[in-house]
Amino acid sequence: MPPKLTIRRAASADNDLIYTLLRELAEYERLMDKFFLTPEVITRDFLGRDAAVFCDLAFADEEPVGLATWYWTYATFASYRGLYLEDLYVREKWRGHGFGKELMAHLAREAARHKAGHIKWAVLNWNRPSIAFYESLGAKPDSAWTVYSLAEDPLQGLARA
Repeated sequence: MPPKLTIRRAASADNDLIYTLLRELAEYERLMDKFFLTPEVITRDFLGRDAAVFCDLAFADEEPVGLATWYWTYATFASYRGLYLEDLYVREKWRGHGFGKELMAHLAREAARHKAGHIKWAVLNWNRPSIAFYESLGAKPDSAWTVYSLAEDPLQGLARA
């Protein structure tokens, strides 16, 4: 019998686990050159009084399986909130057991409970396994929009303008 998955909101005692899981994700996504997360940042931005992001942890029995990090957005023209999925990660040994789908269903229930009209996220173009997973859920790429990023030197230059 497969282990039972439980999902719960992260708590202060989960600081190291969050760090470990997000580091594993950065390694998988080949983004370690952009990984600047520290336990102090997790305490402030994930678990603090004015947290910027939510973190939900998944466990198979008592073993950590993965996580979802997310935050609320707002669609002004449509007049509803949205849920933006920043990170979805299931450890390699637990992939293929339906736990990613359960994490996404958990987020869908959270979105529905708050009357959110959508869940959105970005996926790396090379990450075919994740793209196939998301499409198996019925998700579609949003080709009507091009995602832009203003960061590093251009961001600092504009801030000084």
